[in-house]
Amino acid sequence: MFKFSKRILSAAVSAIMLTSALGGCAGTANQTSSEAVSSAQTGGTRTVTDHAGNAIELPAEVNRIVISSIMPLPSVVALFDGAAEKVVGMDPSSMAAAKNSILPNIHPEILNATTDFLKDGNLNIEEVLKLKPDVVFYSADNTADYEALTKAGIPAVGFSTSKFKFNTVETFDNWVTLLGEVLGQADTAKQIADYGYQVEDEVTSVIKAAGDSIQKPKVLILFRYDNGTIKTSGSNFFGQYWLDTTGAENVAKDLKGQAEINMEQIYQWNPDMIYITNFSPYQPDDLYNNSIEGFDWSKVKAVQDKKVYKFPLGMYRWFPPASDTPLAMKWLATKNQPELFKDVDMEKEVKEYYKRFYRYDLSDEELQQIFNPSSEASGLKK
Repeated sequence: MFKFSKRILSAAVSAIMLTSALGGCAGTANQTSSEAVSSAQTGGTRTVTDHAGNAIELPAEVNRIVISSIMPLPSVVALFDGAAEKVVGMDPSSMAAAKNSILPNIHPEILNATTDFLKDGNLNIEEVLKLKPDVVFYSADNTADYEALTKAGIPAVGFSTSKFKFNTVETFDNWVTLLGEVLGQADTAKQIADYGYQVEDEVTSVIKAAGDSIQKPKVLILFRYDNGTIKTSGSNFFGQYWLDTTGAENVAKDLKGQAEINMEQIYQWNPDMIYITNFSPYQPDDLYNNSIEGFDWSKVKAVQDKKVYKFPLGMYRWFPPASDTPLAMKWLATKNQPELFKDVDMEKEVKEYYKRFYRYDLSDEELQQIFNPSSEASGLKK
């Protein structure tokens, strides 16, 4: 039996007293001539070093933020006091998640952001310039975005999804630390991130103590499943970290990154459990009812045993690093090792987390929305 310690909740309280409420697609960039970008210059400028190793000169105050190819970041930015209203542009996929999440219930101003500067992952510099950003946040792996933004004279700060070995908690930590430097709240950022490490320690210590006595279920993660194509999470992606940390075996561990697979491979693996992320429009019932044309799921053990789960969606999708990352770890632990974590009441955990970190009282209806996210949150059609 296991309960998360009061030490964690105490740390959460300390963090929230200093805050308000709380990778994406790479693409080609349309380049245009450089022109001045409006920014708050009062007090001069400062320099931060991003995850790509670039030294970026920023205005003393950042008041207008565009978030391009790093999709979870709007919800993470919202952790910082007054920052949500500064987001003037975001990825269409981020907006699809936001419209079907709890985020606008807490920060309705986030929906005022435009998505017009991005289409099919392609960055339109002319549209970015119209937004007069003080800074653009982008995926540090997307060198095309960086080159186009820099050429246009727009400060671009890169946030990495791959630099931190796809450790979800460590990635989240580094995101909020860099955000703290950009937004001038570095001390607050570290205190928030510490909570994730504490949850990680709690979960891994329980699993380690159980030793070889536990049985690890064979798990398949359907990372992207749409338009007749299935992509899973291989060994060097966030799914591997999640499953290793919460007591499960990744059936796709011999594959790399976001790997495309087919039904024959799935039949060979015959997973005990399946998780569907919110980057896919499909729901567990679609597999149970075998209603997806061209895919016969009836032969798969996880489907036969009714052990197909949709990742929750709170402030953002729970699969990648995001502001609900500690909750995602607890939820996966209760699914993968239900006996070890049978005393963890996830509904209570989520309500307490939102109250302490976001100063928001979730209704029962909102709680059910988190655990039963809509297909529309993927931004894709079945």
